[in-house]
Amino acid sequence: MTALNAASRKTGVLFLSSAEHPGADTFIHTLIMRNLDRSRFDVHVACSAGPPNARTPAYQVLVTIPDLHLRPANFGPSLSARSPFDKGIQLLGGAATLASFIGLARYVRRHQISVLHSTDRPRDAVACAMVGKLSGAKSIIHAHLKCADWMGRPLRWAMGQVDGLISISQFVSRSLVDNGYSSERTHVVLNAIDLPAWNERLDPAPVRRALGISLDAPVISCAARLFRGKGQDDLLRALPAVRSEFPNVRVLIIGSDDREAMRTSFMAELKALVAQLGIADNVIFTGQRSDMPALMAASDVFSLPSLEEPFGLVFLEAMAMKKPVVALDSGGAPEVVEHGRSGLLSPRGDLNALSANLLTLLRDPTLRSRMGEHGRQRVEARFTADRMAEDTAKVYESVLASGRVDAAALAGDFGS
Repeated sequence: MTALNAASRKTGVLFLSSAEHPGADTFIHTLIMRNLDRSRFDVHVACSAGPPNARTPAYQVLVTIPDLHLRPANFGPSLSARSPFDKGIQLLGGAATLASFIGLARYVRRHQISVLHSTDRPRDAVACAMVGKLSGAKSIIHAHLKCADWMGRPLRWAMGQVDGLISISQFVSRSLVDNGYSSERTHVVLNAIDLPAWNERLDPAPVRRALGISLDAPVISCAARLFRGKGQDDLLRALPAVRSEFPNVRVLIIGSDDREAMRTSFMAELKALVAQLGIADNVIFTGQRSDMPALMAASDVFSLPSLEEPFGLVFLEAMAMKKPVVALDSGGAPEVVEHGRSGLLSPRGDLNALSANLLTLLRDPTLRSRMGEHGRQRVEARFTADRMAEDTAKVYESVLASGRVDAAALAGDFGS
């Protein structure tokens, strides 16, 4: 290959995604896949596809992305509810899984793919590290959560073997470095949203009518999976102080139980708390909804007092809908929400400050409007899909520049 041809050849990238149902991490990865510059990158994804007559929901999203090469793959069994030792043996020792990894390595070499990119789901991460070693391609794990005790041995092993780590916030990046991962190999790429999907001019009336909320009632929305740590319980505990000044206030608790995070129903706990506090008339549990822009449009304020939120995509969604955000000065939230400009942040554990911030915004429509406008402008300027894809491309370039990819290995194949 001549120097000119080598310089002009596109960089091959293979995403590894075992998820059958789209989540926040897979949403971010599909947004990157969709927006990587196709004049510079040849984009592939190895995914859990399901049988031809029953494709997975995640696969059905992937097939809508133009210029994307899909390659079904076997990532092995789920790692949930297993001991760390069993997880490693099950994942690495399974003949079918190992054969799949070898097949993926052949695919990487055949298509001269230079970069592997996975989420921090344990199956994805281990596959990324293993296929990287087998193929000679550079491997990158994208960390969407704080590095902590939840990470089992297979994931920690994989993160120590790959050529680079991407974190979604400085908060997550610090947690990686604090746990011994190299700061030189850790790169921050802030999340983004698909801005055209968030129409800030939506009419709030239809959702309010459907939920039985009058047009003059103040509405606070809270959207997240239901489990401890997301802060829905603290929002409810702050509500009586708000209700004393705004008796007709409504809080929308949007989301369903996360049974992976909690074996018991957090929704049941929240409903018991509502009854205990005597605020049943002020709280609406909507369950899981697919019309988040409309629910945001029907709201005056968005609040998620989550502890150590890794980033907070939902904050961006609220800001895109021109809604001020009330959150905690914790985790990655301050990297998204500017206190006093696009929302108000309070110290963790301070319910009085949380309720005071809610009251400050509910009392002042002009302040809400000003913060909402600034939030939308901030998303448009800093949190677009194009910016996220370009930042990711720069990480690829940095990782590739840090060490030569084995071109001979990529051009070859395994034995017959």
